[in-house]
Formats: sequence, structure tokens, C-alpha cells
Amino acid sequence: MFPFLRSRVLATKIKKSLYMEIFKRHCVKYVQGQSPEPRVREYFYYIDHQGMLFLDDARMKNFTSCFKDKKFLAFFFKRLKKNNTGRYSEDFPYVSFCGPERNFVRCDDLPIVFTKVIQKKNSETGKNEDWFGYAHAEELLMVPFEPVKLYMNIQSGRVYHPAPERTGGIGLVRSKIAIELSTLFNFEKGEENGPTHIFWNDKKYALNTEWCKDKVL
Repeated sequence: MFPFLRSRVLATKIKKSLYMEIFKRHCVKYVQGQSPEPRVREYFYYIDHQGMLFLDDARMKNFTSCFKDKKFLAFFFKRLKKNNTGRYSEDFPYVSFCGPERNFVRCDDLPIVFTKVIQKKNSETGKNEDWFGYAHAEELLMVPFEPVKLYMNIQSGRVYHPAPERTGGIGLVRSKIAIELSTLFNFEKGEENGPTHIFWNDKKYALNTEWCKDKVL
């Protein structure tokens, strides 16, 4: 399949998977800023498939209503981890502790969404290195970009990449970037079986998906 046609198919799959997730959501009773015990406040957040962070009960979830301050986003996401508090863990599987605040988080797919590939020069070697920024705070939140570890879910069309272990070790690639990357994939076993290689920086690499077999998607 031609790369531009493949990107269209991928975009359609991503949209369908998004609609399925929307239908799965259900209501949870809470009050923003509630205090279940002295000196403790609880807030509730939502992360969409583009990596934007919102208050969970925001009626309109778009670019104008998401959190944009990169220092706040870095502070929030560096403390984000799996919710083992015993509170709201079924509906809000992640939590970010900020002092006396418990910030419970649910998401469309995964809490870590990669939003930009960044190239930085290594001060020791002088060579440029690729990094994957996430949560729209790319300069403050990033992991080494490993193109050989990109994984495409054939059913949903979504693409994934290794992420910090505290949130599960796997992150979603923002749909815009996933569609761009899909033009670099090579399908030697047929497109129904997913990509086998990727062309990156003028080189062809075999994809390694072993890392994600034990990850929860």
C-alpha cells in the first residue's frame, strides 16, 4: 500500500478506536477539591488521546480548556504513577501526589502520550540524538526515542513506544505523529500482520516488539 493511503487507513482506525473508548466511559461521583480527611484535597483529571490534560469534569475538552503551563505539566507528570491508594482506583487508575493534594487521573488510552520528536546534541559526543517528548512539555519531559521499539496495534491503528516504568512502561504516540511515522513503516509479512521494519535517518531497522508483550494496553 502506498504510504499516503496507509496513513489514511491508520487515521480512520484511530478515530474508530477513540469513539469506542468514549462509549466505555461512565460516571463517577466526586467533588473537585473534596477533603476526605484533614489537610487532604482530592482533584480529578482526564488525559485525552492527544496528550492534553483537563479537569475531568470540564464540559468542553479542547485546546482552550487544557492545561498548558509546561512547568506545571512537568511537575504533575513527573509525580504520576499507578493508583494504589485504594481510592477510585477502578475509574482513575493513576494518581499524581502534589503535596497534600491527591490528583486522580483517568485517560482515553494511556497517561503518557508522546507529542514530539526532539533532536538534541550530546555535549560529550557532539552527535545529535533523538528524544521523544510527551505531555506537551517536550523540553521538560522526554525519553530517548527508540524507533526500533515502535509498536502498532493492528486493530486500533494506534502506535506505542516505551515510557517511564512508574506509569506502566508504555506510552501512546499522538495520532498526528503516528500517522507520519506510518509512512516510514515497512510490512514484509503483509499489512494485516503489522509493520516489521522502519526507515529512520536513511537506515532500515527491524522492529522489536518483544518489550511490550507484558504491557497492559
